[in-house]
Parts: sequence; structure tokens; C-alpha cells
Amino acid sequence: MTDASEKPYDPATDATAAVLDAKGLRAMAHPVRVQLLGLLRRHGPSTATRLAERLGVNSGTASYHLRRLGAAGFVTEDAERGNARERWWRSVHRSTWFKEPELAEREPEAATTYLQSVAAAYAQRAQRTVDELVTMPRSWRDTFDMSNWPLRLTPEEAAALGEELRAVVNRYRRDTPGGSSRTPEGTERVSVIVHILPELEEGSPGEDRPEG
Repeated sequence: MTDASEKPYDPATDATAAVLDAKGLRAMAHPVRVQLLGLLRRHGPSTATRLAERLGVNSGTASYHLRRLGAAGFVTEDAERGNARERWWRSVHRSTWFKEPELAEREPEAATTYLQSVAAAYAQRAQRTVDELVTMPRSWRDTFDMSNWPLRLTPEEAAALGEELRAVVNRYRRDTPGGSSRTPEGTERVSVIVHILPELEEGSPGEDRPEG
């Protein structure tokens, strides 16, 4: 574990975090780009060919989307690995943040496509773990958890819950490409995926709907 921070995490002050603006949101509004960026962050620098093999797409498609991500500042060429025949790419940031309601209202189509792509990527990751669970050592099978707690909260309580969950997760060791050599024996990559999903009942009062 690492020491908990006394101050709430602010992605705007973190050079390793990409806070989406309108340009970044439009650039990320594609499922292949979300997956490409995720692979580079999890596994480190790679080529379009290798990334395409992981995703099951052709290398031309991967190259196109990597260039679009590069133009938006999410990835860059890795000059230390590249050569005249092969271009290597690396992620510029460690995480992406999208918490701007006003931006979502201005760019509803891009926001929806981006969030749908992220949700699909999370679902694929969960399904992959379920598929591999039977072959995992018992010690790791016992850590697997998928839980659902229906709650009754106000918007303020839901926001506070999210902050508390992030504070707990931030107490633990972050995964970085190539960082496994500096971690204690027995560590493996663990994904903690948190969803806070408002399920507004029909007729519930809200800012944009009349009561009753």
C-alpha cells in the first residue's frame, strides 16, 4: 500500500492525467481509440501491428486511429524504439478524466460515444476475467468480486460516495508499464472498476423535468 493523500485528488494538477476538453472528447469518441490507449497504458509502448493483433483489426486501422490520438496529444511516437520501418507509440498520460457536465451538454454525441466505448471496454475486461477464472490459482480466484448494492442517495451523497471510493483506491499501489520489477513478490495486475449508475424513476423530480 501507499500512504493516503490528505487532499482530494485533482486531475487538473496532475501532469499524468488527461482532462478531456472538446477536442480531446471528439478524438476519444471511438471504441478502437479507447482500446488502443488502454493497451498502451497497461502494457507500455507498442507498434500499430502488435496493437492491431491484440484488437483483431488490421494494422492500417490501428495506424489511422493512433495518428488521430497523436494529433490530439494522447499518444506520441517513441523515438527510442522506432526505426525507418516500424513506428512505436506510447501513451502520454496515465489516466483520462471526463467530469464536465457542460462539455457533455455541448458535445452530446461525442460524450455518449466516448462513454459507451469506455463501458464496452470495461465489460470486455470483466468478461475476460470470468473466462479465465477457472484456470487461476485459488488465492486469486478468492479475490474476484462482482457486487451490486442498490442505494437510495441524493446527488450530493452519490458524489461523496465517489470521492470516498477514489480515496480508498488511491491508497494502493498503481500499476505502470514495466513497474512489476519494482513491486513485492506475488503482485499481479488488478483492475478495480467502479460504477455509480443513477437509475432515475419515471416521474422523479429533477432539474430538467417537472414534478408529478
